[in-house]
Amino acid sequence: MKPDLTARLTGEHHQALKLWLRMLACTTRVENTIRGRLRAAFGITLPRFDLMAQLERHPEGLRMGELSQRMMVTGGNVTGIADQLERERLVVRVPDPQDGRAFMVKLTPLGRTTFAEMAAVHEGWVADLFRDIPAADKAHMIALLDTMKRHLNDNDDQD
Repeated sequence: MKPDLTARLTGEHHQALKLWLRMLACTTRVENTIRGRLRAAFGITLPRFDLMAQLERHPEGLRMGELSQRMMVTGGNVTGIADQLERERLVVRVPDPQDGRAFMVKLTPLGRTTFAEMAAVHEGWVADLFRDIPAADKAHMIALLDTMKRHLNDNDDQD
């Protein structure tokens, strides 16, 4: 097993940097595994899966700007992904009832069915990747990360 980024750090480096690099290494490993499995099993990219996941949570649809914010990507990226999914009849653009100049993106019935199938398999993959971590440790990590997220959000509010 090759060393990850944190293996290059010495005791002189700040603990926060070590934490960040360890979190990044773990996240990257999980993301790359899921990315490869989605492509192999369903012929879909992770960004396309993520866009469908956002729409599944919002059956009324989301505007392109909202999708861009939620996915933390540019509007151009979201447009390209939505165009692909629309060609495959997995999403549809509909006029925004609040603003006739804007459009919302929604899952089609085929999109909902397709996403539900992928999401069930995806959930199993994630569970499998974390299977060797005891439940109590997972709960503890979730609590620690919740604390970290609140702290980061509080810092955002101060900027």
